[in-house]
Amino acid sequence: MPELPEVETVRRTLTELIVGKTIRSVKVYLPRIIQRPDDIQRFETELAGHRIVEIGRRGKFLRIVMDGLVLVSHLRMEGRYGLYSEGEPVEKHTHVIFKFTDGTELRYKDVRQFGTMHLFSPGEEFTNQPLAKLGLEPLEDSFTPEIFRQLISRRKTKIKPALLNQEYVVGLGNIYVDEALFRAGIHPEHPADKLSGLKLDRLHEAIVATLNEAVNAGGSSIKSYVNGQGEMGMFQHALRIYGRTGQACLVCGHPVEKTVVGGRGTHFCPICQKPYRPSRGQSKAGPGRPGSRSRENSEVLKG
Repeated sequence: MPELPEVETVRRTLTELIVGKTIRSVKVYLPRIIQRPDDIQRFETELAGHRIVEIGRRGKFLRIVMDGLVLVSHLRMEGRYGLYSEGEPVEKHTHVIFKFTDGTELRYKDVRQFGTMHLFSPGEEFTNQPLAKLGLEPLEDSFTPEIFRQLISRRKTKIKPALLNQEYVVGLGNIYVDEALFRAGIHPEHPADKLSGLKLDRLHEAIVATLNEAVNAGGSSIKSYVNGQGEMGMFQHALRIYGRTGQACLVCGHPVEKTVVGGRGTHFCPICQKPYRPSRGQSKAGPGRPGSRSRENSEVLKG
């Protein structure tokens, strides 16, 4: 599934390709893609005549902002957009076509058919599903170490499932959670509420750095991800832990291991990411506070 870097790359690409264009007509070939409104003909007719003014993003969702409407699109597993000239052959698994007045077409293709689209009046999208309960944006200035520490230190769950929960921090998926935890030297099964303030600060730094590097590389093309111009992301070539089962850890040389955490395949180094062991000598400052004492992994993990 595309994560924040992949969706952000699609957002930037679509900004270049379709902002300023006016929709002439829309054709839906797979009605279940359209979640709101429940009347497909209404969806098609309401979009006609509207001009696209901005492409936004909230977590893993695209916001196609028009003059009077907002289309919220979730790519899910394999959804993708592409810009074509009118008259070009329509590829298999193309489910929605937006025809523009300039003779081009934005086509939505989805082999797995899991993607969704919701249509709203401007501003209404933030108070309704699927955006209403989304958490912090990790690439915005509001995502501070202090707020992250307060949020995560209260979670009585393993750290990996906590990071995957979109109601806490948005946009993180399996790939980038594994990468960030490795950089921070934190075992994916470490209890979130037992992490020291120092470790949480290191994890915050690792999340931001990992996502920024992935965005700059255009995302990771692990399976079938391409951006709106059909180009593959390149961050898969810079992955430090994800997908490297059995290969030597880039820090210590120990073979990378894979397990299942929260129902998700999880890659980690058992040397660099020590399992949590309760200790009688824990600081009175408690977990998640700057005064906590704990042994930290090597600074080289911060990369």
